[in-house]
Amino acid sequence: MLLGRTANGLYWMNRYIERTENMARLIDAGLRIALTRSQDASEEWKSVLLSAGAASSFAGKHSDYTAENVADFLLRDMSNPSSAVAAMETARNNARMVRTALTRETWESINEAWMALKRMLASPIDQRELPGVLDAIKRETALIRGSFYGTMLRNEIFDFAQLGTYMERADNTARILDVKYYVLLPSVSWVGSSLDNYQWESILRSVAAHRSYRWVYEAEYKPTNIAEYLILNARMPRSLSFSYRFLAEHLKFLGEDYGARHPAQEIAERIYARLRGTEIKDIFETGLHEFLADFIRDNNRLGDQVAQDFGFY
Repeated sequence: MLLGRTANGLYWMNRYIERTENMARLIDAGLRIALTRSQDASEEWKSVLLSAGAASSFAGKHSDYTAENVADFLLRDMSNPSSAVAAMETARNNARMVRTALTRETWESINEAWMALKRMLASPIDQRELPGVLDAIKRETALIRGSFYGTMLRNEIFDFAQLGTYMERADNTARILDVKYYVLLPSVSWVGSSLDNYQWESILRSVAAHRSYRWVYEAEYKPTNIAEYLILNARMPRSLSFSYRFLAEHLKFLGEDYGARHPAQEIAERIYARLRGTEIKDIFETGLHEFLADFIRDNNRLGDQVAQDFGFY
């Protein structure tokens, strides 16, 4: 049985690795959507900050919502604990704390990713170089994931790490969807327009779901289909349903290992059952923003319960 301190380190190590990748994906979404604007794109960049939960801290340092300022704050600024470079440093610190619980390959891939990000983000990024930097960040985190999946024993160490990954991923997908639907669309008259469809396509690309969406739907980009895919499709690796399928599964494994069914397991199973029993038309009828806001709140509550159940400190 793991000490709470070790479980906490594994959980947050993976949350911050996922957050590093998600920050790159969020900026990528903002970059793509801003390109559809013929005029000022500051509202799009403000919405990216809102999605990242960093709008107020950004406003304390910057007054202009430009691609350069927002990307710099979300990628390079060490005063922002969720910036890519700060998140990777926190992930590495947690990995170092639980070093004996990791395979050599996993530790080395985390350490190398941290060094690569420090080099890449040592100075401000030219906007023309930004897409290449974002791709490199996504590639580094993918290498960590590959090392982890390919070498780690499937025991409670693996389970705690996966809880961190899927908790963070579910939160991020919900936030990206919420930004698109609630903030970016300037007028209801734009719904169904070519611009609206391009923005939805950009969201799919930002969560690496563009091609797989076409495999499933073989159709044009419809908001209902895209929202269904990213919320309810249990085979899409970044969907809310996929994330909760694995959160429930890993909490079940931990319950078996620890000989007890914890409240966190019940919460995860309840959220997963709700996702499985919901149709997209019901979500749109009650309000997509309201649904996502409730989901983000419930996801945070689950994170708090996991920490309580397993004695994180």
